[in-house]
Amino acid sequence: MRDIHRNNGSALLYFLRGFVSPGVGHTAEDLLQETMLRAWRKLDTVPTEPESQRRWLFAAARRLAIDAHRKRQARPAEVSLLDTEPAGFGSEAANTAIATVTMRRAIGRLSTDHRSVLTELYVKGHTLDETAARLRVPVGTVKSRAHYATQYLRNALIDE
Repeated sequence: MRDIHRNNGSALLYFLRGFVSPGVGHTAEDLLQETMLRAWRKLDTVPTEPESQRRWLFAAARRLAIDAHRKRQARPAEVSLLDTEPAGFGSEAANTAIATVTMRRAIGRLSTDHRSVLTELYVKGHTLDETAARLRVPVGTVKSRAHYATQYLRNALIDE
């Protein structure tokens, strides 16, 4: 399974990024993980010949991406909290300025480690593997720091 991931993971991730729009719940990394999980569950049906194996993986990844897209289309549109405020609450520019200040304060309270992970992933657009390599930490640590940092920011924005 490691060989399958090592030989095909980056090409699949690149391929899946073409299916995923920015800001969508299912990221290319999620779809790659689902593809590898499907390959692991059906390891006895995955071809051993490299070219056939790659075709099998790309077909599975494509089907998963299409399924994820269909699920998003079937759900009602998500409404942000900003859309639910009363009309006379304040100008959009004022709300944006307040949100920006609040976000900057919350980011400033993050530890350097958590802030650097968010910067690498969301500002510079690096993958989990690239971020892990740049910060010299395991991928699991990057995932954990990103999770806890975004959770902290979410709570900070709700509280203020």
